[in-house]
Amino acid sequence: MSSESIGALIEAERLPDDYAEVVEQYWRPLAEEIARRKDGKRPLLVGINGAQGSGKSTVCRFLEVLLGERGLVAVTLSLDDLYLTRAERRALAASVHPLFATRGVPGTHDVPLGMAVLDRLLAGEPADLPRFDKAADDRDSASRHVPGPVDVVLFEGWCIGAAPQPSYALGEPLNGLERDEDPDGTWRREVNRRLATDYAELFARIDLLIMLEVRDFEAVRANRRLQEEKLGAGPAVMDQAALDRFLAHYQRLTEHMFAELPARADILVEIGRDQRPLRLSTRGQTL
Repeated sequence: MSSESIGALIEAERLPDDYAEVVEQYWRPLAEEIARRKDGKRPLLVGINGAQGSGKSTVCRFLEVLLGERGLVAVTLSLDDLYLTRAERRALAASVHPLFATRGVPGTHDVPLGMAVLDRLLAGEPADLPRFDKAADDRDSASRHVPGPVDVVLFEGWCIGAAPQPSYALGEPLNGLERDEDPDGTWRREVNRRLATDYAELFARIDLLIMLEVRDFEAVRANRRLQEEKLGAGPAVMDQAALDRFLAHYQRLTEHMFAELPARADILVEIGRDQRPLRLSTRGQTL
């Protein structure tokens, strides 16, 4: 099963043939480390943090196969699939702040739904995983049924495990979006409040936190452009100007995570500008 399954996944993901070397050098050791942390009792919840376009979804697909080789059933839940519907975000924009119409930051996800899905998976019960259609910018009517039980839950998302900023850091606008559209800081303070409350409760369920660390926000911008191009056509597919504005919503928390999350992550994967891993380490020790 091993080489054939990996080869099929490389082909399905439209990755170059030499990506098999990446799998053997990085993703297989990562799967082995995850398997080592599984204690045989309840399912292990693995949080995978990574900025936009860092390759979280691809990593999870390989981890599912590699963990399967070790007899472990793994399933992936994406934080992106927990986004509020477009109508719900419009209502939030009307009642709290207009910037909440755009998906992405804490406050634009259905946290109770995420908790309910994770609680069912961690209890060994069947669960229906929601889906979000980014090209349509709305939740898909279809869901993915997981019959359960599973051994490992891979919970991936751009702000998985993020901690709130100190209040004094919220005063000055970080970019033009904040300066022009959130001059009094209402939006960013509410994002921060949500991180400190219900999102903190959600992330507290994580047993093992992995960070895919890209170099800087310019790398995020380049990676996200490639990701957008893969979406093809759709009413919510963005041109460069729209993408720049979209990413401005993410910049504050992304740069905050760059600064503080590496020291807290259980496993750190350094990602190069070609979106390939450079180093895999656990609390300072190379795997």
